Amino acid sequence: MSLSKPAYIRTFEKGLLKEKIVKAYSLLKSCVLCPRKCNADRLSGEIGTCKTAKFAWISSYNPHFGEEEPLVGSHGSGTIFFTHCNLLCKFCQNFDISHHANGRQVSDDELAGIMLRLQNQGCHNINFVTPSHVVPQILSAVENAVPRGLSIPLIFNTGGYDRITTLKLLDGVIDIYMPDFKFWDSRVAEIACQAVDYPKVAQKALMEMHRQVGDLQIDDAGIARRGLLIRHLVLPNGMAGTRKIMRFIAQHISPDSYVNIMSQYRPCGRAAEVKKLDSYLLSQEYHMAVDVAKREGITRLDQPRRMFRFH
Repeated sequence: MSLSKPAYIRTFEKGLLKEKIVKAYSLLKSCVLCPRKCNADRLSGEIGTCKTAKFAWISSYNPHFGEEEPLVGSHGSGTIFFTHCNLLCKFCQNFDISHHANGRQVSDDELAGIMLRLQNQGCHNINFVTPSHVVPQILSAVENAVPRGLSIPLIFNTGGYDRITTLKLLDGVIDIYMPDFKFWDSRVAEIACQAVDYPKVAQKALMEMHRQVGDLQIDDAGIARRGLLIRHLVLPNGMAGTRKIMRFIAQHISPDSYVNIMSQYRPCGRAAEVKKLDSYLLSQEYHMAVDVAKREGITRLDQPRRMFRFH
């Protein structure tokens, strides 16, 4: 596929985007958009785990320069931080957004306008942060924005807790998937975010994402245009299961997967409630995780541009 035109433009031109929007909104009537399957009638104002009804909420939007280098370039990644979350990790570093609902409600038309504003500021992409619970609203906003000139890649920046049914609605819309594979051990997932099925869900989700967009493709200017970029936050005391996650990526996704091993863990939010997650990450734990990734066959590791304070 040519990297000159984002996938969603072709989908819009074929008239397929409208069909996806109808299907996506139908999932909100008795919501099964994400693996929680709360069955809340979000169209009538009911809310489930994500605390979001018919309209999306956002906390902020801006050109962001702290993302991976292929996303940031010279003008930044156009991040849109959605309020609330379907995963709700106890150690979330954006606890005020995900748990405390710091943000405001926006219409689909307003969301489209925000996307265009970020594009006009020169951002290289639109980066939807924590978007799993607002897929219908995103699709509707994209349909609204394309005739108004939206033409840069779309990023689905997710915690990895996504249903295949919902991801298939994004096929031909999202250009870059950026999931975080957080935990390999279901017991840790249960303790950290009450999602005992997280490991299995994330495995299937990453495989579907890769099926849609393949390995990360970067243009001659060093900017990511399409593909899968996987994040993995190293947790203290081996709680993330890094070795098994890296082995899975290398053997079942692709050894050419672009992976960012992240070092910035700190006990935020309610992390103090979880034994072994109530401490800071040690420098040697991070470096060991990077070495493990290489040993398991990961060849494309993101090069960190910032130094994080270890303890």
